[in-house]
Amino acid sequence: MTQNSDPNYEFTDFKYLAYNSSKTAVNAITVLLAADLKDTAIKVNAADPGFTATDINQYQGYRTVEQAAIPTGGYAYAPVRLATLPDDGSSGGFFDENGVVPW
Repeated sequence: MTQNSDPNYEFTDFKYLAYNSSKTAVNAITVLLAADLKDTAIKVNAADPGFTATDINQYQGYRTVEQAAIPTGGYAYAPVRLATLPDDGSSGGFFDENGVVPW
């Protein structure tokens, strides 16, 4: 929501009600599940893989699915990296290749 409110955000002109609303719901679920599971070893985080070429955007994304998923090429917070966090890793956060993304 923070990025979508920023007029300088790279994707500010793409306001798709259903898509953006569903992503906001997933973010809320991430925070709630992380809180519910805080006393367990389970980590719950959300990852922004970047503008990835998929069916949803008619393959216009500038990243391949492999670049979006695998922590190579500098994408330090790719989904695979978050899925393999150590026991003291973060939980309840939203990350992209630059680190924490503000909710």
